[in-house]
Amino acid sequence: MIKSFEDFQALGKDSVDAYVASATAFSKGLQTITAEAVDFSRKSFERGTQAFEKASSAKSFDKALEVQQGYAKEAYEAFLGQMNKFGELYVSTAKEAYKPFEAKIAALTPKVTK
Repeated sequence: MIKSFEDFQALGKDSVDAYVASATAFSKGLQTITAEAVDFSRKSFERGTQAFEKASSAKSFDKALEVQQGYAKEAYEAFLGQMNKFGELYVSTAKEAYKPFEAKIAALTPKVTK
């Protein structure tokens, strides 16, 4: 049980500090994810433009189809790889955002159970 007002006040301050640390970690994680999404979009657009230029300059329909199929395969593989990377980034962001609360909960548990 919390024994005094000072303990309660310290608990409140610690909770605010944990929230600020968590919000900071979450914000940094979202910035990383956003930068990654922008970079992926830029690269995808560039690859699409290059594939279109190659396909439109092809001498035959078969060659244009071959270029398009190669681009489709490459785009699909890049998309799946990027989704895996986004998944990893989201998990690491969640873990970093939870860390301050994890320590506070672990520290609070013995006080509450006494």
